[in-house]
Amino acid sequence: MNNFGIAIHGGAGTILKSEMTPEKETAYTNALTNAVDAGYAVLETGGTSLLAVEAAIIELENCPLFNAGKGAVFNSAGQHEMDASIMDGATLNAGAIAAVRNLKNPIVLANKILQHSDHILMIGNGAIQFAEQFKIKFESDEYFHDEYRYQQWQNVKGTASFQLDHSKDRPYLGTVGAVALDQHGNLAAGTSTGGMTNKKFGRVGDSPIIGVGNYANNKTCAISCTGSGEYLMRAVSAYDISCLMEYKGLSLEAAAEEAIVHRLTAIGGDGGIVGMDAAGNIVMTFNCEGMYRACRNARERVVRIYK
Repeated sequence: MNNFGIAIHGGAGTILKSEMTPEKETAYTNALTNAVDAGYAVLETGGTSLLAVEAAIIELENCPLFNAGKGAVFNSAGQHEMDASIMDGATLNAGAIAAVRNLKNPIVLANKILQHSDHILMIGNGAIQFAEQFKIKFESDEYFHDEYRYQQWQNVKGTASFQLDHSKDRPYLGTVGAVALDQHGNLAAGTSTGGMTNKKFGRVGDSPIIGVGNYANNKTCAISCTGSGEYLMRAVSAYDISCLMEYKGLSLEAAAEEAIVHRLTAIGGDGGIVGMDAAGNIVMTFNCEGMYRACRNARERVVRIYK
């Protein structure tokens, strides 16, 4: 099968070229290129879509430019709580974690849950106990401390406000994700995030929720979402795209346009998705000014930021 490929995102929102320095643009472009290449390398050598998605997201989690892993934002207690999920389109199996602290690569634990547990979603200390069985790497609070993130938190600390990474006049950080189709014809999707700055009360967004943060089904597509989590949850956007394809016969492109540009916008949400279908078609659809995104297959590598 030669139509294998991968697509990734690093957040969507008010991302304007006029407000981007050349140095920052280069840093984002390089980070996206490294991540999409890491995932494609797995596919090129016959690896599974699940492993490709994991490899790409690990690269994004290790980069402080994105709100996942090392770049996770601060919650109201000055801590980093991370969410992640991954789904196998061949079996509909999935693994997810929420509100887990000090985990270097949340997507790795999500994939372990998929592979080694009858459960799908684990949270907090329970997820940590499961991780310890597999010697998954944890890091100190210092590893996750970034002065830029810290100053973001200081701006809203002690208030009832929270900060969405994708919103206007906000830092351009974001949830990361990937979708892939391997040489065996199997789809997979994954998503990872640090949530929102100054989030309270154990808030969990869309990223670890199957059908919302991502969805994969070999019959239709693989989707990974980024944007305003509460709205993506109300719209069930990832599964919505799959349903539009399965039950209405829409193409991946048409289904993504309907779900994100029309339905999500109609309820006041902003964000975007990367998606692939079983034929290897790729979409990177969003309803805002920009989305950090990249894709690669045998024909081309595309890396883009702006609309």
